[in-house]
Amino acid sequence: MERMFHPDKISVIGGVLGLAGVLVWRIREGRTAVTLRKIVIPPLGMASGFSMFLVPQFRFPWTWGVVAFLIGAVGLAYPLLRTSRLVVQGKDIMMQRSTAFFTVILVLAAARILAHGYFDQLLSVEQSGALFFVLAFGMILRWRTNMLMEYRRLTAGNETPAFEQSVRG
Repeated sequence: MERMFHPDKISVIGGVLGLAGVLVWRIREGRTAVTLRKIVIPPLGMASGFSMFLVPQFRFPWTWGVVAFLIGAVGLAYPLLRTSRLVVQGKDIMMQRSTAFFTVILVLAAARILAHGYFDQLLSVEQSGALFFVLAFGMILRWRTNMLMEYRRLTAGNETPAFEQSVRG
């Protein structure tokens, strides 16, 4: 008899729930002005996930981590960079997404779930999850870094309410 809560199933269910959470969060976040804080906090918060590597079961060769990070930062960040822009609306800076933005997110999530099954044959569930975390961190870090540079370009010499709010906290 197959276990109902096998780690592979929990991993896929967790990934789907995480995707749903990210989509809801992005929809809500897209309705408000972009601030410096809103750009910087997500990758900083996500960086706390590296604490998983304190547990030996999550570790893998560092070269795999470098490759995963580069795949995320170079390849997978590209669609996010192409489908989102910051624009000035009145005195606020807003995120403007193309209609392809959520399609890109869903395709990336589907690729992750499909690849997860393959990697789980080669790695433990913990190592596979950790590897995908590093890949996602590379993607998010590059996207948010690009967004930060675009935000600074738009706010250079301008004291917009969104900029002032992000600086004051």
